[in-house]
Amino acid sequence: MTGATRVLVATTNPGKVRELAAILAGLPVELVGLGDLDGAPEVEETGATFMANALLKARAYAAWSGLAALADDSGLEVDALGGAPGVYSARYAGPGASDADNLAKLLGAIAAVPAAERTARFRCAAVLADPGGRTWEAEAAWEGRLLDAPRGDGGFGYDPVFVPDGWDRTSAEVDAATKNAASHRAMAFAALRPAVEAWAAGA
Repeated sequence: MTGATRVLVATTNPGKVRELAAILAGLPVELVGLGDLDGAPEVEETGATFMANALLKARAYAAWSGLAALADDSGLEVDALGGAPGVYSARYAGPGASDADNLAKLLGAIAAVPAAERTARFRCAAVLADPGGRTWEAEAAWEGRLLDAPRGDGGFGYDPVFVPDGWDRTSAEVDAATKNAASHRAMAFAALRPAVEAWAAGA
């Protein structure tokens, strides 16, 4: 994109970069992922909240790259479990746990919870940080309920047991475009879009 300002997306997943490019379409920014740059360090997510982890990643990668950086952290909060697995969503069943391991642990934890009390949400915290240390933040939640068995082959993580409010299908039973348009990540980055636009205008 001619005249576009490069912005680093703190992910090695090209699909996430494409998803954000769609959300930020029309802005004078060119998104690059960590895989597009050599020697990107790993940033340990030691925060107690999604926002703390997103801030850690955005600030670290902005400082390392000299580019503005977009980062997010997200996960599942289950009301009957006091908000767990929360920031531990990706490693709920332990370090190196697979999606299947985490899902099995979750289903075991809610096995005795009545269907009406299985309310949950996916939450996403999104951050834009510039190399000078300034940050802009947004957060969003995708409310729904949990099933007692997986349904659908799409998505990843806890998608096969999560039915968003107003849906009769899990977020694993719809195509990626449908999920991405409605998800917590889409809402959080859409809320962050004006900050990206304002930053790009002054960059």
